[in-house]
Amino acid sequence: MTAPNDSPKMESTPPANIPDDLHVVPVKEMVIFPGVMLPLFFTGEQAIAAINAAMRDNHLAALVAQKDANIENPGPDALYGFGTAVRIDQIVTLPEGGAKVLVEGLARIKILEFFRDGTYLKAKVEEMREFYEKSLAVDAVIHGALSLLKVAMALGRPLPEDVMRLIDKIENPARLADLITVYLGLKIEEQEDILETIDPLERLKKAFSYLSREVQVMQVRGKIQADVAKELGKTQKEYLLRQQMKAIQKELGEEDAHQAMVNELREKIEASGMPQTVEEIAVKELDRLEKMNPASAEYTVALTYINYLVTMPWTKKTEDNLDIDRAEQILNEDHFGLEKAKERILEYLSVRKMKAEEGMKGPILCFVGPPGTGKTSIGKSIARAMERKFVRISLGGMRDEAEIRGHRRTYVGALPGRIIQEVRRCGTNNPIFMLDEVDKLGMDFRGDPASALLEVLDPEQNFSFTDHYLDVPFDLSKVMFITTANMLDPVPPALKDRMEVIAFHGYTEEEKEKIAFQYLIPKEIAENGLKEQRVEFSVEAIYKIAREYTREAGLRNLEREIASICRKIARGIAQNKEIARKVTPELVEDLLGPRKFFMDVAEEADKVGVATGLAWTDAGGDIIFVEATKMKGERGLTLTGSLGDIMKESAQAAMSYMRSHAPEYNIAEDFSEKHDVHIHVPAGAIPKDGPSAGITMAVALASLMTDRPARRDVAMTGEITLSGRVLPIGGVKEKVLAARRAGVKTVILPKKNEVNLEDIPDYIRNEMRFIFVETIDQVIKEALR
Repeated sequence: MTAPNDSPKMESTPPANIPDDLHVVPVKEMVIFPGVMLPLFFTGEQAIAAINAAMRDNHLAALVAQKDANIENPGPDALYGFGTAVRIDQIVTLPEGGAKVLVEGLARIKILEFFRDGTYLKAKVEEMREFYEKSLAVDAVIHGALSLLKVAMALGRPLPEDVMRLIDKIENPARLADLITVYLGLKIEEQEDILETIDPLERLKKAFSYLSREVQVMQVRGKIQADVAKELGKTQKEYLLRQQMKAIQKELGEEDAHQAMVNELREKIEASGMPQTVEEIAVKELDRLEKMNPASAEYTVALTYINYLVTMPWTKKTEDNLDIDRAEQILNEDHFGLEKAKERILEYLSVRKMKAEEGMKGPILCFVGPPGTGKTSIGKSIARAMERKFVRISLGGMRDEAEIRGHRRTYVGALPGRIIQEVRRCGTNNPIFMLDEVDKLGMDFRGDPASALLEVLDPEQNFSFTDHYLDVPFDLSKVMFITTANMLDPVPPALKDRMEVIAFHGYTEEEKEKIAFQYLIPKEIAENGLKEQRVEFSVEAIYKIAREYTREAGLRNLEREIASICRKIARGIAQNKEIARKVTPELVEDLLGPRKFFMDVAEEADKVGVATGLAWTDAGGDIIFVEATKMKGERGLTLTGSLGDIMKESAQAAMSYMRSHAPEYNIAEDFSEKHDVHIHVPAGAIPKDGPSAGITMAVALASLMTDRPARRDVAMTGEITLSGRVLPIGGVKEKVLAARRAGVKTVILPKKNEVNLEDIPDYIRNEMRFIFVETIDQVIKEALR
């Protein structure tokens, strides 16, 4: 670059005689200026390779700033178009990796072209010559910049002593502009702008503008600090004095472990994001802890409490994945059926997506159904779909209220309740919380855990749940609570009212077959090391296992029997025995032994005094047989079979009805006066209760008193009244499935339970006959031959 001929110019710096080609060294987060000598640290392979190559050639390199500091080995597009030619005076390889390089800036250069030489870049460059006019205007700008620089130093931004001695002698605007830019520590873009401004006067004006801005900021900051200093109250003064005392102790080497721990806890309290009221309590407890003797018993109690406060996830949460299609795909991948549960979860996600900005409270869901129907596992799938943390707590057998609400800190060994413990452990304030077996909560002299759950599971209250140990409110409204139960009856009504109940029904044989092939068989083949052995199960084999080796509403025993077959096949292969890889019904019998269950109804003949009933237990549906027999006596009624009070009352009601309507059924008038009646329900070791066996007992008595056999292939369920009405019952789907498993083709149900057939698949409704009754007369007419 040459000076124009129309005005006298004075060359500011002699030429540095920079070669046309230079090795390119990328520099992160800073711009190097001519006339500056400083050490730099490099870790990138490309930069170190270029430095080593420059050291081998002529010790000269082009230092060019990166546009993005996150790029490790940048290409030409990631580098600016101007840089600085430097001389590499020294390079030291560091033991932990990388290199320390001492460089001296020589001249501005313009990159004409980048090209690659092996692992690093080289560039064709042009040295930028600098000229300026010696005039009053230039002197005025230089004088103003120097004055403003001294003001900045007076406001708290000092320069090194050797530089301060030189600034009054600087007459070169180019050098002064570079000095001011380095002094200010501007953004990369602003530094690069100064570097690319070739005209020294124009460059100094830009630097003067940046310096003015910095002085204004420093003046405002100084004014604010002065105002704050005037307003310092007692608390702030104590804080400053405490900080000074810490600094003095540290300087003298007297800072002990106790004080260091207190300082660390104070920093954690400030960073925890806890509410203002909680923070005040935490600071107060910490001040008390600071004055305690670490050897005292109270010290550990206070320390544990503060640690709990600072480690609670007051503001930490996971972002929900609200992709509804993805959530639906995950739920369908993990579980077959369970349409109502899946539909409710997708509805919740959809509403949350629509109200993303407003936020919403987590729902309280209660999954009710027999064991093994997927209640707990679907909770994990929901957490995976929403990308939330998953927490599970078993409530079965819990009797102490403190398990939910925690102990007060006055007790030795006090801890928070399980709710707060698990929230702290998972580290977020919006996990999915599964409370298993809510129907098996107990109570004793230590309190009632079910009542303690009322606040936890109430969306209108749990935003300020107070654990006895923490003694400060914690927001549980973002937590999605899911409870599970086998039966709703033991759950207290107040607790039941706070939950949205979703029923999990038992599986049909067809559903079990599909689940076995989609989930259970691949899982057990993988877990038993048979992936490479090409083990296959036939459909008939699965049906045989389901019918003859299991009797359940869920899938656990089916999975166990499949696992047993896989283990036996694995053992045979391990011992090099000849064993079939195709599991057929015959192989099932060979491996599992004789069948365990029989079709109790289909394989038995009709008998007098024996009626087939349907029961609903916490393990699903089942069939029961009510047997009645007579003997000489006088109006005695004996009930056996481990019956509960309600079931005994149903037997009394059935007996009273039959006696009061004896003429209508052609029963001898003196039957009761000459006979005792004994009603027995087999499986006497298993407790039984509930009103739904009422019509079954009435049919057994009618069969006994009229000597007409009861149809064994007709199963029934319903509550009886003294007036002969048949009242509705629960668990219709489970009872119908139990009847089907037992080979029953006809089921008698109360008329009001007709709507419950919607839960039963069409193919089952088509193959079975359902009779809906309103009176016991209709039942006896259909059930007796």
